[in-house]
Amino acid sequence: MSGSTDRMPRLLALVPYLLARPGIRIDEAAQDFDVTPKQLRKDLELLWMCGLPGYGPGDLIDLSFEGDTIVVTHDAGMSRPLRLTGGEATALLVALRALAETPGVVDGDAVRRSIAKIEAAAGQAQPAGVVVGGGVREGKKTARTREEVARALQAGRALRIRYYTASKDQITERTVDPMRLLIVQAVGYLEAWCRRAEGVRLFRLDRIDELTILDEPSRPPAHAHPTDISEGVFRERPDQREAVLVLDPDARWVAEYYPCEELDELDGGRLRIRMRYADQSWMVRLVLGLGGEALVESPADLASDVGRRAAGAVARARHLPSTCDH
Repeated sequence: MSGSTDRMPRLLALVPYLLARPGIRIDEAAQDFDVTPKQLRKDLELLWMCGLPGYGPGDLIDLSFEGDTIVVTHDAGMSRPLRLTGGEATALLVALRALAETPGVVDGDAVRRSIAKIEAAAGQAQPAGVVVGGGVREGKKTARTREEVARALQAGRALRIRYYTASKDQITERTVDPMRLLIVQAVGYLEAWCRRAEGVRLFRLDRIDELTILDEPSRPPAHAHPTDISEGVFRERPDQREAVLVLDPDARWVAEYYPCEELDELDGGRLRIRMRYADQSWMVRLVLGLGGEALVESPADLASDVGRRAAGAVARARHLPSTCDH
């Protein structure tokens, strides 16, 4: 999923990236930017219409497509690579050090080489500005969970976890066989064979309430294959519906906690998002729980259900005995 906050830095980085790699295949460039080839083509179409004021033929960015390859034939002055701010360099180092301490995620030597390069470049970094993307988002409890999961992976042990499934608003206990730790879009996940579901599952580390390392080996079955996350963690399913919500500033955390797509930044710090869901009653509870800080723009039946439930709650409240002294 590619939100507006991810797209701007990608667009700024694309031209110098393509200038350094003339004739690169679109699918290879998309992999480097962690987006789908379809999304990269949309980015290139937008770049094609960008340039210097005046927007004559010599002012716009010009691209040449040959089959599945791309070449920048005019850069409109966007040839200089972006330089990290101090804040951005710090955020990258935090994320990379978390990766380096996490066994089974990536090549540890490659991560350490990247850390050394960024540390060397950090002395040339610009004054700290806005950090786009940030590092790994985890509190102390999640950090402890990650450490325990890493220990289980190193020791080859199974885990018993108490897990909150946000889309169903349920807490379940599961025994899992850890396979690897992932960090996707700054969020940590445990990928494991779930004995309860009899399948490979991704568990967000910040939604694991309790964790116990068991005195038994982790033995995922031979047919348990790693999840393909090339197009993101969350995939569209036929049974899912789509809601468009407008969030007030205090409800913007929803866009961080649940899988969704950010659509528009609105006035007053509000945010319009698109969110997929499978259970209408769960979605109604979520919106009601935001206490008026979310507006349902679509679908109409979801907005009607929210309104009906809210009106019913108000009607019941009128009949409750008063707690005031007379």
